Amino acid sequence: MSTSLGLYQSIKLHQALSPQMQHSLTILQAPAVELSTIIQQELLSNPLLEISEDKPLEDQSLEGLFDEKEKWYDYLGPNFEGAQRSIEDERKRQFFFDSQVVPPSMASELSRQLSLVCSDNTLLQAAQYIIGNLDERGYLNTELENIAHELGLTYDLVEKALELVQSLDPPGIAARNLSECLLLQLKALGKEDSLEFRIISEYLTLLEKKKLTEIAKQLKVSLKQVQEAVESIRSLNPFPGSKYRSEEKEKIIQVDLMVVKEAQDWKVYFNDEFMPRLRINHHYESLLSKNDKDPSLKNYLKEKKRSGLFLIKCLRMRENTLLKVAEAIVHCQKDFFDSGPHALRPLTMSEIAQKINVHETTVSRAIANKYIKTPHGIFELKYFFNSGFQKQTGEFVANQTIKEAIERLIRNEDPKSPLSDQQIVELLAKEGIKMARRTVAKYRAHLKILPSHLRRIS
Repeated sequence: MSTSLGLYQSIKLHQALSPQMQHSLTILQAPAVELSTIIQQELLSNPLLEISEDKPLEDQSLEGLFDEKEKWYDYLGPNFEGAQRSIEDERKRQFFFDSQVVPPSMASELSRQLSLVCSDNTLLQAAQYIIGNLDERGYLNTELENIAHELGLTYDLVEKALELVQSLDPPGIAARNLSECLLLQLKALGKEDSLEFRIISEYLTLLEKKKLTEIAKQLKVSLKQVQEAVESIRSLNPFPGSKYRSEEKEKIIQVDLMVVKEAQDWKVYFNDEFMPRLRINHHYESLLSKNDKDPSLKNYLKEKKRSGLFLIKCLRMRENTLLKVAEAIVHCQKDFFDSGPHALRPLTMSEIAQKINVHETTVSRAIANKYIKTPHGIFELKYFFNSGFQKQTGEFVANQTIKEAIERLIRNEDPKSPLSDQQIVELLAKEGIKMARRTVAKYRAHLKILPSHLRRIS
């Protein structure tokens, strides 16, 4: 069977998003800070658009700006080409849920770990002081004698506090020099008896001068062994605090929604404090009817008016969609708002989508980088979406709630005899939560809590 190469025409129907609809979806997905930039750019480029202190639209009509088929609520229905997510789409979606909203700073992350492994107030005070004096590399440049003098504590207690901080993650943190930093990392890897440990302990100066032959001669080992050890040393991080440098530039957060209790019921309000109210400038609009001598100017004004009204309608649709999604979340997570994070229940985007009659992808776009202020703190909307486990009573409990239970158990453990993952499994089982040890280990790692043998304080 032979085939021929050539150009052939074919006709097929498929649904596609118009540029206007794509722009409207960008507005839906944009967080408040980014949206403010979009609005400012539009105000600069569109002379017909202006900020109003009154109602945003007055009598200006928004009809006809969207085709009836172009709605956020059904633009990605089950028959839409490509609506079914691929494996890559699922991976990206999972990454969206797993990613942190605001990466912790080095100090806050170390302090969080510290609170889980130590309950002695005096020791905590010294350890917190040490954490506060770490430089951006993660090194301690202050002498322990000075810290003891400043805090009015004994040198031995401050030294014990330093050992406690150095047991935290990442390995090598709070070292006083490069040698100590690398040795701490090797200890964490269980390589205290290794060739690498000896080289750093005794021959770091020769290593810095790349005198590998001299090191091999003094250690009475082969040059190849030294070279392999050096490669292993190069895999260590000389600046353990560097991982936090870019992360400490925290995101600027603006709250999009607020939840307050009114008459024994929870009400959701849209926060328009930072969102300017827009309208079409009456003076320029009047030129449309008066100027018939310059068609190009009239067409320009007409297009700018349509563009301005389009943005105003997109902003209104965004507000309405966010309110609907948030109200559905509050309804489904009522126990959370009544009692706090421990009462968070499992919830999926598809549940919310069905509840407000929109597509799941619309919910995904709507909650992206959006924040809600609650009596229990400010949360990203995606916080309320998570899978969970079924307790022995038949009740479902959210993964986040389980993580908080694990964190609570470890926070209250005996520092001299910390709980193993298996012991945590058994304690959770008493609370009706049955799970495997490896699952507890995974959640503990996700919380950045060290294994029991590294939490032990002798």
